[in-house]
This record gives sequence, structure tokens and C-alpha cells, in this order.
Amino acid sequence: MSIEIRVPQLPESITDATLVAWHKQPGEAVSRDENIADLETDKVVLEVPAPANGVMRELKVPSGATVTSGQVLAVIEEGAKAATAAPAAATVSAAAAAPTGNGGATEAAKLSPSVRRLVEENRLDPGAIPASGRDGRITKSDVVGYLDKRAAAPSAPPVAAAPAPARAAAPAPAASLVRGARAEQRVTMTRLRQRIAQRLVEAQSTQALLTSFNEVDLTAVQELRARHKDRFEKEQGVKLGFMSFFVKASIEALKKFPVINASVDGNDIVYHEFYDIGVAVSTDRGLIVPIVRDADAKSFAQIEKEIAAYAARAREGTIAIEDLTGGTFTITNGGVFGSLMSTPIVNAPQSAILGMHKIQERPMVVNGQIAVRPMMYLAVTYDHRIIDGREAVQFLVAIKDCLEDPGRMLLGI
Repeated sequence: MSIEIRVPQLPESITDATLVAWHKQPGEAVSRDENIADLETDKVVLEVPAPANGVMRELKVPSGATVTSGQVLAVIEEGAKAATAAPAAATVSAAAAAPTGNGGATEAAKLSPSVRRLVEENRLDPGAIPASGRDGRITKSDVVGYLDKRAAAPSAPPVAAAPAPARAAAPAPAASLVRGARAEQRVTMTRLRQRIAQRLVEAQSTQALLTSFNEVDLTAVQELRARHKDRFEKEQGVKLGFMSFFVKASIEALKKFPVINASVDGNDIVYHEFYDIGVAVSTDRGLIVPIVRDADAKSFAQIEKEIAAYAARAREGTIAIEDLTGGTFTITNGGVFGSLMSTPIVNAPQSAILGMHKIQERPMVVNGQIAVRPMMYLAVTYDHRIIDGREAVQFLVAIKDCLEDPGRMLLGI
């Protein structure tokens, strides 16, 4: 029986998607729930699972095409078996065809889109790559580390000798223009990068953005973490990082200055009486902002676990669209990349964003004496249409007070 494979129902905020890659070709066997294609939206990459066991009969849409909800992508013949002729083997992707110690095609089917592309481009055996991801998944950093180790051992034999996979025709990702001894490339932005660019331009053109700065002494936070981090990790099963402190401190400050947790809707100011905190996560596809919902009602451990889980899923390409929608306030940490100071851009329709930066030891005057302290510059960019400078400055001071005396967050003062 022939079964049509259609584009899954896309969320209301997303009108279409791009078919990035086919992982099966006509004549190849497919297994129920096996990923057969990747769809890239403005926010995430979606996998298209096979609805039944059978054989791919026809591809209706080429790679690179724009598709919409419910559109027919391909047709499979349920229950049929793939042809065993030698030429058919050449169309099987290298990742799925390579013999592995961990299940071969089954192991390849678990790969996220970005990891799968890297594995196929380098013709690797997924079973030979040590996995560090959640539930034994292979992450992009695992593949990069494996390639680095293989490059450092030139005598090692090639991992897979399968021919380059035959894929559906797709537009070339880049065009090189040679000018004398120099060359340049023109690369089409991914849908996520296009969406990021659009939102940033919209934020700057529709909001009156202004940034205020302050600095915070993190001595108390560092001492608290040093005293309790081992027991915290043992009992809670997650490391005690800095982000949970900043989330909690931000919530305390937002409670004191509700307009910073608000948004503009026409001529109205919408005051949100809940705290859905976005935490910016950098991935190989760009910056995304998963949401820790009702963060005010969650413990330090719950916040740390959610952030870690979101970051892992984001980098594996398995994060859900629902995890990225909404949010009343955002925190971004440029310090992990070494940034000492920056002016973050508001994640519209929110009205403010907190920027964390690198912790750097600096000489400070403490009680009349010079002391070396771990200092961080903080930045809050805000929509000056509804937030006055006084409120923005006092908001930062409230965060500073909470972090320099963490007991305030426990006592709610």
C-alpha cells in the first residue's frame, strides 16, 4: 500500500519551512520512525519520521525547496523490500550503510541533522565515535573531536570506504569567485540566521533602545559555590553554575520593577505577572533562546537542570519550537566567549535584556583597602519608550545587591 509522507503541522507562528536534506532515496528501505528528511524553520530543524516500514518509492520535493504544512513530500510503499541490486547500494548514505558496532543504520538514525551532515560529509562510522550527549547521543563536538584525533594520527586507516552518498539535487551552498590569487564565497544564510537578522533589525527600528551598565563583585557567589558545589552536584545531579544565581537575582529585581518584565502592545503596556526567563544559547546554527517558564517558582537545581537540558538539545538540534516561544525577559552571557562588555539587543516583544560578561579579577577599594576581587560588568538594554533610565539603573543595582549578598534572594529582601 502506498503511503504519502507530508510536512508535519507547523506552529501558527511559522508559515513554511525549507527541505534541507533527504536521508532516503527512491528504492531504499525505510523503517518506521526513521528520520527520512530534515526541515529547517525559522527556529529549529524538524525531522520527518517514516510512518511505516517499507521502501521509498518517490520524492515529490527536491532538497532546498520551500514547503508548507500538509504538503506531500514523498511516497513510500508499505511492506515492500528494497532491491538488492548492486547499483542500489550506491545510493545509500555512507552513515547508514557503514557497518558499526552500535547498530549501523539504527545508530545513524539517532543523529541530529547537523551531526548527521558532518558524519556523512566525512564518511564516518557513527559507531566508532565516542558519544557524550544525552541518552548516548553523538554531539557535534564529539564528531569534531574525533576528526581532530584522526587527523593527529596520519597512519590510521580510513574509517569508511563507502562511496560518497548520492543525494537529491540541492542548490550549491556556496559559490566561489576567483580573482587572481584570491577567492571569496557567497553563502546563503540559513533560515534561522535570516530570522535572527530580521528580528534584530525590527527591534532596533521599532524600539527606543538604550543600555545602562554596572559592575558586580562576585566574591560572595564564588565562595557560596565553592562551599556547596560538591554536595549540590551529588544530591541534585547537576552542577551549580552561575546562571541560576543570575536568573534568581533578575527575578527579584523584576518584582521590584515590573515594567522591565512588561511588553508594548500598540498603545498599551502589558505587565506580565509571571516570570518566563529566556536564556540565550549559542549553537552552530546561531543564537537561540529557550525559555525557563515560571522560573520564580523553581529552585536553583531545577533552573540549572532545565538550562543544561535546553543547551544539550539545542546543540543536538532536537529542541522543540515550544521551548523557544514566549518569554518575558532574557539573559545572555557573552562572558563565556571572553566578552568584557557589550550592548545586547532586546529580544522583541520583550522590553529588556540582561547581558553578563567575563569574570575578571580587578583591584577594588573595599573598606578603604585595595583588594583583588572577581568583577563582572553587567549591561541592561531596555526599551526607553516604557522604561525610564532611573528604573533601568535601579534594576541593575537590585541585581548587584542580590549577587553581592546572595542571602537576599533566600530572604526576599
